[in-house]
Amino acid sequence: MSAGAAGSVEAVFREERGRLLAVLVRQFGDLDLAEEVASEAITAALEHWPVDGVPGKPAAWLLTTARRKAVDRLRRDRAYAARLALLQAEADRLGPVVAEDSDDVPDERLRLFFTCCHPALPLEAQTALTLRCLAGLSTPEVARAFLVPPATMAQRIVRAKRKIRGARIPFRVPEGPELPDRLPGVLGVVYLIFTEGYAASAGDRLVRGDLADEAIRLARILHRLLPGEREVAGLLALLLLVDARREARTGPDGELVLLEAQDRSLWDQDRIVEGRRLVVEALSGPRPGPYGLQAAIAALHDEAADVATTDWPQVVALYDVLAEVAPSPLVRLNRAVAVAMRDGPAAGLAHLDELAADDRLRGYHLFPAARADLLRRLGRAADAAVAYREALELVGNEPERAYLRRRLAEVEGT
Repeated sequence: MSAGAAGSVEAVFREERGRLLAVLVRQFGDLDLAEEVASEAITAALEHWPVDGVPGKPAAWLLTTARRKAVDRLRRDRAYAARLALLQAEADRLGPVVAEDSDDVPDERLRLFFTCCHPALPLEAQTALTLRCLAGLSTPEVARAFLVPPATMAQRIVRAKRKIRGARIPFRVPEGPELPDRLPGVLGVVYLIFTEGYAASAGDRLVRGDLADEAIRLARILHRLLPGEREVAGLLALLLLVDARREARTGPDGELVLLEAQDRSLWDQDRIVEGRRLVVEALSGPRPGPYGLQAAIAALHDEAADVATTDWPQVVALYDVLAEVAPSPLVRLNRAVAVAMRDGPAAGLAHLDELAADDRLRGYHLFPAARADLLRRLGRAADAAVAYREALELVGNEPERAYLRRRLAEVEGT
């Protein structure tokens, strides 16, 4: 098979895999079966497309092929068909799926999002299934994202699918008042994937660009499927505005470059423009959501010529609103840093000291790192050194560890 034909198959499958799986699960009610016959359809494409050419409707070709393979399998395996009977009845109750001879593949991925991110599943399982089913990552790729062996991740995914089947988790989009309760969980999983890509929790690289890209792609899908949800727009805006700085966040050797030292000419202006437009969408209406507010803060950073000219009073004001909408110690931590930029390091340190007793920040390396920075700026080198050492004991990412070591050496040398 030519490299071009193989690339066409891979590109189609990676883009359409979530849609294909969603339609198959909708019809047959079983995620395992859907994955297996989807893979068989791809194998068939690899055999036929180089000879017959890529079809005009490649996604529809894959769907038709996968469906026929699923039907053949169910006819051969009566026990398997019986086990699926209840789930099939639920799928039928939800309404008709696309006709066999249709040229169009419906976009059922929203149902798949809510299935993968069902609150009955552990968070790690939700994230793994989302990466596996909607981002199209292989099990080894998902394992690398979690820094666990592929066999361990395979077991987690199997358990999650078994939970979906055993608990009869419905393959549907929540309706009415249920949607606002469930949507934050879906957005939270996408955000979790992005944060791991933005600043990896462990390893030799600061940025996992593959995960950041997948999170942005998932956020785009959600925004397309839920155009009226302002928090979906807010999440996409936040990811774009933060990721716009990716190329400036590391130096030539992969070292961490803080915001104040970044070359802003390297920032992705197209993403900033798109993100700012989405911020307006996210904040157009009553009571802004947490993602929209965080996106507005990110926009203020991206609009400024440098750290000194950033509108820190407005940043603090937005954190004040965010603290009311979604109170958390991390919000208070970030607000304290913004206060330090607005009013000076002593003011920021006073706010951080108020957070010292919050157990939820134990084990979070950025808390002692923030204290160390403010203590250093105040000339309290010995206290700063203690805080840097505390942060070093907690950090898992090598570029961040190297940065903290450099700072520690600086204050120890004063």
